[in-house]
Amino acid sequence: MTRKTPYWLWAILALPALGFSYEAATATDLRVIEGLLHPTGEMSARLLIITMLASPLALAFRGWRGPAWLKRNRRYLGVASFGYAALHTLFYLIETGTLSQILGQVPQVEIWSGWIAFAIFVPLALTSMDAAQRIMGRHWKTLQRATYAAAAVTLLHWAALEDWAHPAAALTHFGPLVLLEAYRVWYWYLRPRPRALA
Repeated sequence: MTRKTPYWLWAILALPALGFSYEAATATDLRVIEGLLHPTGEMSARLLIITMLASPLALAFRGWRGPAWLKRNRRYLGVASFGYAALHTLFYLIETGTLSQILGQVPQVEIWSGWIAFAIFVPLALTSMDAAQRIMGRHWKTLQRATYAAAAVTLLHWAALEDWAHPAAALTHFGPLVLLEAYRVWYWYLRPRPRALA
């Protein structure tokens, strides 16, 4: 049975991007572009978190349809997360202006962490299709585990952008994911197991 792309889901995911792109295209002031950096980055992070919640939610709430829907559609959500990360990066490049300024900012934690997160995103997005999964075999799943590294660096990027003084927004967003992943680790590796009868 062939997988059907949920076009309605693509449309919903694309709507904010269309709005951001229109705002940027009609902007006459770079401050407008600067103002688009936060919502595009936040959208990317939220979609990444939702994508990663699928498996731990399915484990924690077995029988609930929500996690099953997320698992079926997480590839689309993950690609959309990459799309917003790409838009976020494009707006950053436009707002920063010159190559010398861009390179000069790289040593800052909030900048290099963003570049690393985006670099991890690229191969994940490029190998998101069924053909890549068939070609790569078991290595595909190994590569997809890099999503955890992308999430960790995205959290670092977000917290650093808040100057470490007000990381509440980043922690509020990533907190449920961290808790559910901790439960997943406990369930599979740390929980007490019934002893086998002799």
